Amino acid sequence: MLESNLVMVGVNHKSTPVEIREKLAFSASKIEESSERLACSDEIVEHIIISTCNRVEIYARVNDQELGITSLKRFIADFHNLPYEELDRFFYSYRDYSAVEHLFRVSSSLDSLVIGESQVLGQVKDAYHHARSLQATGMVLNQLFEKAFTVAKRVREETCISEKGVSISSAAVELARKIFEDLENHSVMLVGAGEMAELAAKHLISYGVKTVYVASRTYNRAVNLAETLNGSAVDFANFADELHRADIVITSTGAPNFIISKEMIADAIHRRKNKPMFFIDIAVPRDIEPEANDLENVYLYDIDDLQSVVSANMKEREKEAVQAMEIIKGEVQKFNNWIVSLSAVPTIVELRNKAESIRKAELDRTLKKINTLSAEDKASIDQMTLAIINKILHHPTIKLKKQTQTEDGHHYLKAIRHLFHLDE
Repeated sequence: MLESNLVMVGVNHKSTPVEIREKLAFSASKIEESSERLACSDEIVEHIIISTCNRVEIYARVNDQELGITSLKRFIADFHNLPYEELDRFFYSYRDYSAVEHLFRVSSSLDSLVIGESQVLGQVKDAYHHARSLQATGMVLNQLFEKAFTVAKRVREETCISEKGVSISSAAVELARKIFEDLENHSVMLVGAGEMAELAAKHLISYGVKTVYVASRTYNRAVNLAETLNGSAVDFANFADELHRADIVITSTGAPNFIISKEMIADAIHRRKNKPMFFIDIAVPRDIEPEANDLENVYLYDIDDLQSVVSANMKEREKEAVQAMEIIKGEVQKFNNWIVSLSAVPTIVELRNKAESIRKAELDRTLKKINTLSAEDKASIDQMTLAIINKILHHPTIKLKKQTQTEDGHHYLKAIRHLFHLDE
């Protein structure tokens, strides 16, 4: 059984609407003030505040778990000048083993809005390092969070939880890589300057696409976005004449009708001497005539196609999450064992202190009876008796630490304390 008195209290995207979460967020400028107020609480021994757009959580070691959880809930409400009674239904809380598991899940992005996303681990690390800089943490939380980072690394390395893209832009890149294999030195054209198209273009650039063309009804918008992407602006009225230059075309206009016809694409393919073209139509209504997909070496995907890829990838991540949970459960047990072993430390210290007290008393009594010993002889006897005590206690100490990690560990502690009169 855990003796750490670990607790956590929080709200997240699953339990609390955004209009409540945004009121409970701790801005970077307020973290230091909030940490100082928590440090003044008689109930809170150590604490770490995690505040992101999807969650606000406080992990703490407390003197009393029931009082500690209530104190943390009231602190969050009071700090933001909000009525506790109205907020209480949104809070969730965990203790000991469950608190450890929850943190490991959060750090490994199993509790995220998008399973497998990498951003949350950086946010947890930032929160931890900030808390340490404010001296808000101690041995237990330091060990807990360092272990959480190790667990998250294991999950990343031993599962494929973050390999399949679960955003429209990453799905577009995934499909493009299937068609062209290596994206390096390929070109992309954006027709329309929507946010999703821009994200897809940035993803493609990160995978090696070198040439970017941007066409937008607002030419200044095309110029500005082209500069951002280190590309070239294209006059929207003439973009069809430039279509053949692009290996990948992403459309996201707000046009009510098709702006790219099958004939336009056929002409572009002819000018490219049948080199493949990949079209991503993110627009709704669609920008590209669907019959263009009948053309040889033309690969056309609309928003529903991309969403199907995203859904399939999400299912793959959910499968990987099952394996990740097995890793987490094993690591939670290891941390649990470490915490439980801490309960043996006071008994071991008391046992050694008692043995040392007896040793010194007996040594002093003996040395007083022998007047012929030199200082060097007395020192040798002192070292000898100390070595005897250490050797006698060495294996029992190791055994006690191991046994306290078992289900019946408390019986061993109780027996040791009883046998050596440590409570008298």
